[in-house]
Amino acid sequence: MGKTYEGGAPLAEVVRSGFVEGVHRGSVVVLDAAGTPVAGAGDVTSPVFPRSSNKPMQAVGMLRAGLPLTEPADIALVSASHAGEEFHLARVGALLAGAGLDADALHCPPDLPFGDAARAAVLRAGGGPTRTQMNCSGKHTGMLLTCLAAGWPLAGYWRPEHPLQQRLTAAIEEFTGERAAAVGVDGCGAPVLAVSLTGLARAYLRLVSAEPGTVERTVADAMRAYPELVGGTEADDTRLMRGVPGALAKVGAEGVIAAVVPGVGAVALKIDDGAGRARMPVLVSGLRRLGVEAPVLVEYAESPLLGGGLPVGAVRPVW
Repeated sequence: MGKTYEGGAPLAEVVRSGFVEGVHRGSVVVLDAAGTPVAGAGDVTSPVFPRSSNKPMQAVGMLRAGLPLTEPADIALVSASHAGEEFHLARVGALLAGAGLDADALHCPPDLPFGDAARAAVLRAGGGPTRTQMNCSGKHTGMLLTCLAAGWPLAGYWRPEHPLQQRLTAAIEEFTGERAAAVGVDGCGAPVLAVSLTGLARAYLRLVSAEPGTVERTVADAMRAYPELVGGTEADDTRLMRGVPGALAKVGAEGVIAAVVPGVGAVALKIDDGAGRARMPVLVSGLRRLGVEAPVLVEYAESPLLGGGLPVGAVRPVW
């Protein structure tokens, strides 16, 4: 039986009114531009589910299998966990319609938008969950278009044994340099593969260091050119890519994020309890260990805590 994740180290503390009321544990690895570990904490060599942080590699697998998209904005959307804003939904709808499909072809479950503002707008208008609003609908649309181009059946396109998913598995294993330790079912119903945080960081280095014109560089460049399509107007990975020149970043559920700055290095982390509030402060700590500085990192260095609607403390890194 393969190695299992042993759990992380204390990465962030929750300080309220000067009192430490809690600690978030997790694991984080920092690689330099050559892929050499230069800092870290916790268990960074055992497999975890990176969740949506795997999406850039899945997009590479789709393009290699024949996904007929050339517009960078469309490729960014296929790599996205979008917030369900109007511009996200319009682009998903256009891609489906262009292929003669509708939302019923998507396997991802009906959902409300992931972004707070978009969700509130839907509810105010009396709307409800739809498949296109689900944050993975861009990826699922890409999967359907890939199957059409490759001549593969649309039925069961999400199953691990489907030829599409076999290609995507191969891409993730290639870029992480690891065999998938486990195959699970992600929140959207598609497979999610378990790899180590070190493998995940290594994959992001490969995406941005590839030669221009390669499929992997095409995905990285598309995501960086259209960061608002990757996440949303106020999404953490979107704001990071806007604020740090050249950065590529992608969040994943359960407290995961991976980020890379070309020629500098990469960081990948998981917060064990899945708390999103600890994710960005820990990431900032990792990027600063690589010498990265930008105004957006100052904003994300701590996550504020409120009391009575006013700031009374923060979640801050301790490693």
